[in-house]
Amino acid sequence: MTRERFIAEISTLQEPLRRFLLGMCHGDVFMADDIAQDTLLKAYLHYGTFQGRSSFSTWLFRIGYSCFCDHIGKRILDTEPLTDKENQIPSEDDHDRDRGALYAAIDGLSASEKAAVLLFYMEDYSTKEISDVLGIPSVTVRSHLHRARRHLKKILENYGER
Repeated sequence: MTRERFIAEISTLQEPLRRFLLGMCHGDVFMADDIAQDTLLKAYLHYGTFQGRSSFSTWLFRIGYSCFCDHIGKRILDTEPLTDKENQIPSEDDHDRDRGALYAAIDGLSASEKAAVLLFYMEDYSTKEISDVLGIPSVTVRSHLHRARRHLKKILENYGER
């Protein structure tokens, strides 16, 4: 891959990458931006190693997810949700309860479930692409999506009862 091609690819993927990381970081703009910068730097330093076995976006998101894992520490990835309301972006639709409830429910998922949901529903990645990004088998991705949908349904049902 040439430097020019790398720059062209990155320019189209910066926003989706940032959106994904922002979701992973519970809306913490500063953390998401730090991880995005780290991701882009690592990708730039290693763009010559991109072999095309997956799409460039899958390769970049894999680096981004890896940087996210490094940033928060592997030990808490699947056990506790991250929350830091102080640095969250206020939604333009804060008055929209349903949308707020959905994002709050997504924030309640484990990191691996959240990554699968964000990539599948927000970025339109296939389970194969998510498998490549997260470094887990496709069957595990499908399991994460299934569990996440079940958790989201339960959380949203409880929210509706309030």
